[in-house]
Formats: sequence, C-alpha cells, structure tokens
Amino acid sequence: MSPRTAQRGPLLLGVRHHGPGSARAVRAALDAAQPSAVLIEGPPEGDALLPLAADPGMRPPVALLAHAADDPGRAAFWPLAGFSPEWAAIRWAQARDVPVRFIDLPAAHSLALAGEADLGGDAEGDSGEDAGEGGEAPGPSGRTVRLDPLAVLAETAGYDDPERWWEDVVEHRGGSGGADPLAVFEALGEAMGALREEYGAGGHHRDLVREAHMRQRMRAARREFGDGYAVVCGAWHVPALRAKTTAAADKALLTGVPKVKVETTWVPWTHRRLARAGGYGAGITSPGWYAHLFAARDRPVERWLTKVADLLRAEDRQVSPAHVIEAVRLADTLAAMRGRPVPGLTETLEAVRAVMCDGSDIPLALIQDRLVVGDVLGEVPDAAPAVPLQRDLTRQQRSLRLKAEAQERDLELDLRKDSDAAKSLLLHRLRLLGIDWGVPAASRGSTGTFRETWRLRWEPELAVRIAEAGIWGTTVLGAATARAEADAESARELGEVTALAERCLLAGLSQALPAVLRALADLAALDTDVAGLAKALPALARSLRYGDVRGTDAAALGTVAAGLAERICVALPPACAAGLDADAAAELRGHVDSVHAAIGLLGGDGGDGSDGAGGAHGAEGLRERWSTVLRSLAGRDTVPGLIRGRAARLLLDDGRLPPQETARLMGLSLSPASAPADAAGWIEGFAGGGSGGGTLLVHDERLLGLIDAWLTSVPERAFVDVLPLLRRTFGAYEPGVKRTLGELVRRGPGAGPSAAGRGAGSAPAGFGAELDPVRADAVVDLVHRLLLAGAPG
Repeated sequence: MSPRTAQRGPLLLGVRHHGPGSARAVRAALDAAQPSAVLIEGPPEGDALLPLAADPGMRPPVALLAHAADDPGRAAFWPLAGFSPEWAAIRWAQARDVPVRFIDLPAAHSLALAGEADLGGDAEGDSGEDAGEGGEAPGPSGRTVRLDPLAVLAETAGYDDPERWWEDVVEHRGGSGGADPLAVFEALGEAMGALREEYGAGGHHRDLVREAHMRQRMRAARREFGDGYAVVCGAWHVPALRAKTTAAADKALLTGVPKVKVETTWVPWTHRRLARAGGYGAGITSPGWYAHLFAARDRPVERWLTKVADLLRAEDRQVSPAHVIEAVRLADTLAAMRGRPVPGLTETLEAVRAVMCDGSDIPLALIQDRLVVGDVLGEVPDAAPAVPLQRDLTRQQRSLRLKAEAQERDLELDLRKDSDAAKSLLLHRLRLLGIDWGVPAASRGSTGTFRETWRLRWEPELAVRIAEAGIWGTTVLGAATARAEADAESARELGEVTALAERCLLAGLSQALPAVLRALADLAALDTDVAGLAKALPALARSLRYGDVRGTDAAALGTVAAGLAERICVALPPACAAGLDADAAAELRGHVDSVHAAIGLLGGDGGDGSDGAGGAHGAEGLRERWSTVLRSLAGRDTVPGLIRGRAARLLLDDGRLPPQETARLMGLSLSPASAPADAAGWIEGFAGGGSGGGTLLVHDERLLGLIDAWLTSVPERAFVDVLPLLRRTFGAYEPGVKRTLGELVRRGPGAGPSAAGRGAGSAPAGFGAELDPVRADAVVDLVHRLLLAGAPG
C-alpha cells in the first residue's frame, strides 16, 4: 500500500518557505501521491496569473505584487524563488495539467487590514518565521513574545542553531526523501501540532483568520476534486488545517473583514531581498547558497567551492585547484567532527576562510555578498499585467540598452552623445517621479558639465513606485511633466521652485517650464528675505549652465535669474550690516560664496556661445554690479569681519582688488583698534581653508607678515578667545602648506635672501619679477593636450 493510499483526507505538506530541501521533498511527495489538485498558501487573486509561471520568459526569483487599486502605495509582495517549495509545487502541477490554486486570505482583505494588523500572510513585511511564520505566545510576565518554531524544535533536539538543525533534518536529505517521501512531512506536522497545543495561535488574530479562509478553500476543493488534493503551506499552519472545525465557525471568523479593490501582477525579485537582512520576514540568510543546493546535481560542496575559487581569482587572489581540494577535505572533516551528515554552509565558509582567504574576513565578506546572498534578479514575461507607465519604461530600457540589474554598478555618461543624453534624461525623469533606479554619483574622470555618473541598482520595490507614479501619466515623459507642474503649483518656498526648475532642465521637461517659471516669478516677487533669494540663485545659475550643455532653451529662466541677482545686490549690504551674531555671519558668508559663484556662471560664456544671462552687456553689467557690492562689504566697518574678509578675498581672486589695496584692508582690520574676535573673523574669511588661503599666504609674504604681526600683538586673554577661530582657519590647510608657512614664520616673513630689494607689489620669494617667455612656451603643448583630452574624437 502506497503512503498516499494509507492517508485519509487531503495531503498536507508543511514546508519552510524558500527551503531547497522542502522543495525537493514536495516534488517527491507529489510524485508519490499524484494528487488531483494542488492548493498553495498565497493570495487567491494570483490564480489568474498562475499560467504565466509556465511562460518561457518567467525566471525566478519573482514575486506576486498586490496593491490597492486607488492607492498603489498600499502593496504587498509574495516572493518565490526557484528553490521555494511553493514554486516547485506550481511547476509540478502545470507540467502535469493538474489544477493549482492559491488559498490564503485574499490580498483584498490583507491590504484593507494593513493599518489595523499585519494580515499579509507571507507577504513582504510579514513578521512570521520561516517554517510557517510562527506567532506570539504568552511570556512569563504575561507579555506576548515572538515564537520561533524552528528555534524551539532545534533546542528540543539538542541544537543551539536553528539553521543547522533544519539543514541536518531537511536540507541535506536526498531528493527522494528516503523510502517514504511523506515521512518528513508527517514528522514535522506532529512537531508543529505539539507546539500549537502548547502555544495555541500565540494570541495572534492573523493566523486564526488566515487559517479559517484556508479551510474554507479546502472545503471547496473537496467538493470539486474529492479528497485527493494536496495542500502546500507553512508547517505552522498544518495542525490548524487538520483541525475539525465547522464551516459556520470559520465563516463567523471571516464575517466583517474589510476589503479593498486590488490589482495584481508578477514582478522581478532578487536574492538579496529574499535574505532576512533585506527585510523579508519569512526570509533566509543565504539564498545564493540555497539556490546552489537546489540546482547542484551532485557533489554540492565541491561545486560550491569551485564557484568560490572562480570569484576569488576574478579579484586577483591566487587560488589553485589544490586550494579547492584542501578546502573540501577540511569542510568534510569539520562536518564529521560535529556529527553532521554533510558539510553545511558554516563548515564550508570556515574551510574557505582558512584555506583560500588566509584567515582574513575581508575576502570572506565578498563571498558572503556575491555568492551566499547574491544579486540574482528574476524576469517576468511581457504578458504579465503592467500599468502603461511600466510598459513605456520597459520600452525605453530596451531601446537604450539600459538593463535593470540587481547588482549595483556605475554608469558613466557623455552628454555629447545622443544615446548617453537620452539615458540621462530618462534617469532624471524617473527621479522626479520618485523612482530612484539611479542616483547621481561623483565622477571619477572629468568634472565638466558634459559628464554624468550614475549609480544604478534595481530594487523590487521600484515596481510599487512605478505603479504609484502611473497616476501622473502613461509615459515617463508625460508623467514627469505632469508631476513637475503639480509640484510647482503646490510649492510654497522659492528654493523649492528653483530646485524644481533645475531638475526640469536636467530632465528635458520643456513643457513643464512655463508652469515652473510662473511659480518662480510669483514667489520671487513676494520673497524679501535675502537668505532665501541667495539660496535660490545658485540653482537657477546651474540650470542655465545645464540648459546650455543640453541645448535647452532657457532664455526665460535667464531673465528671472538676472532679476533675482539684481535684487540680491540691493538687499545684501543692508542685511550684512544689521548687527549679526557669529552664526548669522557664518550663514551669510556662505550665501556670499554661493551668489558669487552663481553670478560667475550667469556672466560666463555659455556652452552654446551665448554670454550668459542678459547677453554680453547685461552679463558684464551684472558682474560689475556684484563687484561694487563686494567692495561695499569689504570696506564697511559695520559689516562683520568674517564677511569683510571674504569679500576682500573674492575681489582679489577676480583681479578687481590690487594687492596694495588688499594689504591696506588687512592692515586696517588687524590694527590694534579692531576687536581680536573681529580680526580673527576677517582672517578666517580671507584665508580660510578650502579657499586656497594657505597657498596665497605662502606666495605673498607681505600678507603673511601682517597676520604674523597681528597675531604676536594679541593680548593673552584675547588670544585664548580667538584661538578656536584661528585653529579652524589654519588647521584646514594641507600639510605641505602648513609646513611651508611654519618655515617662513620661523625665519621671518620677508627676511629671506630673495626678499632683499623687493618693494611693495614686487614678486614674492622664489618668483621672478617678470614672466619668462621661454619657460612659459615650454608647457604650451602639454597644456594644449590636457585641454583637448576630453574633447570628442
């Protein structure tokens, strides 16, 4: 008599989700029992999508995605890997034309109850544990504590590690499950029955409702298929599904459960998101290892260590076949010493660390990331339901050859190439929609505006973001345009709109610019805060610059930017002379820097040959107007020393302040009549680290001498007060600059042999009085090559 014939009622196969041993055992049990139908723990809304599992374009890991039709952000995932027992049961049934159904609580109910309790089953975010989620049980003090069924069973069997116990009992069993393929399920069901008798449902209403619905579906299956059907579910649920209950009692549990309209589809999943570290409650720690165990025909340890050797060789580590042989021997020895039937992941990794990694955890971390977890990304067929926005994105991904990958990678773009420019536009539009497939990163090469670097990584959650963004339009361009227009209308601060204008230009959303510019003009007319104006201008200047590089017409934006700059020129001097404290002065100093850089962009030659905002005459007039403002700030005693020093430095760098006048301003600011704190602020503004102030002092000993003379004249008590400012200023210099300054101070500024006979404005030590044409001509060819290094062709 076969095991199936001896069993009365349906075949209940309790499994651990995402367990390769469970998947093999399920296949063996189904082969032996030949059930008339297969019922699987999962949302019934997925029944209509099950035929796609047989599509050649479907490659796990994948997940069923269900979201509320009117709120795509309310969503849940039911992941399935190639080694998941549920997936094995689905494919077994489809290969034999056996009906297959999902029987868990519908997603319509679980999503409706998401705000009240987690009823998502084994969906993303479920709080349960692997062998059937477990539950909560009363603790010694009356509190409820999380029950881990595997941990309890492992401890009962004398194991201190639940993973190791599960591997020895299930994962390392043969594919046939021994003489009786149902024995392991009977044993596990009995063990879970004992736990349920002891702990009940753990006081967790979720399991009671879910199990009531499963029993209702089982009754319907009995009417349709008789008792010869099989149920594949988490082992924790098996005792409840065997329990003798009435249909009326189960119906009472389900009465009044709210529901919402949902939409479902298949989406790609990743091994990394299957891992517990990725946030999936019923996840596993080593999906890559489990996938290998499931796929390996024989000698899984030997084949695994060969993969490890290949990975380490690709990272330029010396690993020979002898290393692989020795690692296999060591793993077998460790397993025998610990009484294990075969080496598990623990023994294998210990062998790898000792033999292939020389005891180092650094290469072992790479193995953990690339192989134990892995970056495998599943695929779904084109026939899977998708919102129109998803279909448009897929079309663009294919046309641009921009493949979605789970492994993080950098993408270097040259915006002078049409294909790269199109990729940039797509990524910027997606970011504006909140779909962060790629994020900007620092470029390793040129920092010119024609270069962009993106860090790409596809996460399964992006499918939800795409569904959410579908309310804005059916194409990426249309949705991004509508989103930008809506954001401009709802913006309440000038900085928000200027940042949005920059993003619109980067994304090539010319149709959204009129709405953004209207909002910008309205808010700019109402904003009288110079800080707010100063924050807004740099984004506009960058927008014009990027617009030039990308060939975007941003003339209207240039007019707004020029008007904003004029208002800043009027409002800044009074704001800086309004009795500012140290923190306010530091904030305004940052605004002065950003406005100076922005006006440089507005007045500079554009990439298309234009002359910035307002044309050549307007640009030059704007620069002159700003220089006048800086002169006013540098020479006004009521302005904090930090801002006066910074204004003087900016004028000096632009060649608009002669060295003699710079020395005069420094002398006045560092005179005995100036408060030490104000003088120290002037030095910080003028020579602060990060602005090249140290190099300036190295090459202009006259200015260094003024600072040195002031510093030695500061009274002791005042010196203690200004010391933090000075340390912040000089501590930021490069080590070589600080060393040179120390040597100059030691011998005394201007006291070197080359200083003799130098008058005011003469060349500093080490430099000739005039340019040497012969030496200058020698580097012309090299400079020419450097400038042309990044040019096309």
